[in-house]
Amino acid sequence: MGSLSPVHWMIVLVVLVLLFGAKKLPDTAKAVGQSLRILKRETGKLGDEDDAPAARARTAPVSPDAEERLRALEAENARLRAAADAARRDEPEVR
Repeated sequence: MGSLSPVHWMIVLVVLVLLFGAKKLPDTAKAVGQSLRILKRETGKLGDEDDAPAARARTAPVSPDAEERLRALEAENARLRAAADAARRDEPEVR
């Protein structure tokens, strides 16, 4: 009673053909195969993502020059946002 015999597999195959039709079975098998490949690829990326931040921290120290550029960019971003907000307040409302 443990495993299925070839007769049982034939019955399962006939039931699948009757349920889905002979034309749909290859498409269904192809879709299942693609889904399994995508699942395998994505689960493999999970381990890579866990290791990536630690590897970046070890290999790419931040230079003082980069920190200065980052501060300058943040200041420029704040200035541009303030100018955009002021321009929005000065525009007349369109109804």
